[in-house]
Amino acid sequence: MATPRTVVYLHSSAGRYGADLQLAALAGGLDRARFVPVCVLPERGELAGMLEERGAEVVVRPLAVLRRGLVNPGGLAALAGGLRRDRGELGALARERGAAVVHANTSVVLGGGAAARAAGAAHVVHVREIYTGAANGAAGRLWPLLRRRLERADALLCVSGAVAAQFRRRATVVHDGLLRVPEPAARAEARRVLDVPEGRFAVALLGRVSDWKGQDVLARALAEPVLAKAGAVGLIAGDAFPGNEQMERELAELGARLGLGDRLRLLGFRDDVENVLGAADAVAVPSTRPDPLPNSALEAAAAGLCVVAAAHGGLTEIVRDGETGLLTPPGDHVALAAALARLAADAALARRLGEAAAADARERFALPRMLDEVQAVYEHVLARARPRRTHERPGAPPYTG
Repeated sequence: MATPRTVVYLHSSAGRYGADLQLAALAGGLDRARFVPVCVLPERGELAGMLEERGAEVVVRPLAVLRRGLVNPGGLAALAGGLRRDRGELGALARERGAAVVHANTSVVLGGGAAARAAGAAHVVHVREIYTGAANGAAGRLWPLLRRRLERADALLCVSGAVAAQFRRRATVVHDGLLRVPEPAARAEARRVLDVPEGRFAVALLGRVSDWKGQDVLARALAEPVLAKAGAVGLIAGDAFPGNEQMERELAELGARLGLGDRLRLLGFRDDVENVLGAADAVAVPSTRPDPLPNSALEAAAAGLCVVAAAHGGLTEIVRDGETGLLTPPGDHVALAAALARLAADAALARRLGEAAAADARERFALPRMLDEVQAVYEHVLARARPRRTHERPGAPPYTG
């Protein structure tokens, strides 16, 4: 029987948001007769325990990660230093673990290529980001350089067709899989927990609070007369990325200026997504920039909620307008308000769209399908690679970097 080959995953965070959960699903779901996971995180966070529960080894060390705040002379110099460190330390780790594949789970992790070369391993990059049109100035000028760097990988896995379209070479579209299908809590109990009055239309928005996820668009939609007269409530479930906490304050200030009062609820990060979904009549995903393939939309659809989403990016690959949800022009809070008001006035329509969404999402985004497709890519790149040294895990010394 063949020895399982090691896949070293590099990941940029250690929380419990979309890409984090996808890593837990991927590393935890590998066929252990074929592949063994080693996951490198920049900190332990909550993700480390999830990975270890699924039988993955976790190594914690600094990683060179591209962030928008680093796109300046000082930041780029620090990033270059991190890349030099990664080249040595990640390469040593990959060699010690006998890596057959080094898989960067997001494209902002920059050290995967050097580590793969040092270990004689295949390099796979999972692209979960859309860069084209997302940045101006120095960040915009950096994209062609980053694209060339990414295109040198042995395989580019893209979470949607919208993500794949930004590359010049052929990329493989592998839609994310559903790690879980949340079961919405009973409506009355969920509304009691979140203090949402019965009889009020409630719309949830789940995910990081940021300058492009559209929390501000939902706030402005709630201020539109068609929703204000109905007393519609917005449930914002999520917090800002560490270091960007001012975005939560700015959102609260916007709600105050719009006179929303308790109709805009900033819930912070919630473990009990079942209560958020149970209390909601619909889920909004009004991203102002093209969203690659938001897991919040996938999970809400699979749970049977009608999703009202911005009509760009990977969202159009999740939501079929008028069939499994509703699409609105990006950034158009008036159109978002109109779509939500339509659902508020027609509960049967919201229920019908939600039921269709659940059936569609559970079939098209099933986790086993994603696992099969990713492992097929591993087999493909290893089969076509030039002869490499034998990748044997037994006897590899522990990484002590």
